[in-house]
Amino acid sequence: MRRTPTCVFSHTGPPTFSNGHAADRFVEIGSLTKVVTGTALTRMAASGALSLDDPVERWLPATPGTGITLLHLARHTSGLPRLPPGRHSHRDPYASFDRHALNQLLSRLDTLATRPAGTGEEYSNLGYAVLGAALTVASGLTYEELVTAYVLRPLGITEVAVNPDPGRRLPTPGLLGRPRRPWTMDGAILPAGGLWATPRAAADLVVRLLLERRLGDPAPSWQTSGPLLWHNGATRHASLFAGAMDDGRWVLTHRLNAAPDDTDRAGIDILRAGAASE
Repeated sequence: MRRTPTCVFSHTGPPTFSNGHAADRFVEIGSLTKVVTGTALTRMAASGALSLDDPVERWLPATPGTGITLLHLARHTSGLPRLPPGRHSHRDPYASFDRHALNQLLSRLDTLATRPAGTGEEYSNLGYAVLGAALTVASGLTYEELVTAYVLRPLGITEVAVNPDPGRRLPTPGLLGRPRRPWTMDGAILPAGGLWATPRAAADLVVRLLLERRLGDPAPSWQTSGPLLWHNGATRHASLFAGAMDDGRWVLTHRLNAAPDDTDRAGIDILRAGAASE
């Protein structure tokens, strides 16, 4: 039987850990990376470095006129599909999606859109890859430098990285205890889901962005369900759910070797239990 390391940070009290999970070991946070990317976008807009309504081609000139803006990309209303076109290996779907591959797609971005920009929502990892590329050009920084300057340093968070020291990573237990190999996520897909963080740093992101609002209103990357702002994330063997209610309840759940839907339900159950106990 494979182990399911689990950690939970929430409003209910001290964090809890099981099956070897830890607060201070780096884990993949998957699409919670989008929240960091979206916050960098809004912070850059507030500083005057760019506008939310800038067309993509302003910062990525290889892109034809599509009507897609940076805000469309952040809100998943660009019309771009969920994944880059082409074949994707189940074992490592983003391994070949490097900056060269993204650049080749930019020149035909207009042919990839499934609907006109702003007319509907379709969750798009490709859209966030394009958004991240535009932000790096606009800032003149690498993605890691960009999110450090605009998001992490202002929040006082240090335990977030693109490629953390392997000795500080929490390995996913596999067959006979051998660690499972993670996907390659440090290429063009990085702004969509490639960051690593310690669970305590991920929890700090939730509290400082959603509850304390240290950087202003939450970025448009967050998903909304009534009074709940949330985001989840899943990679090959890691899954996460993060969210906060407008009454102050919040949760960060991270699991290894668990079905993403189960991780989502675990986080939502904690929020519901908090409401029931009040």
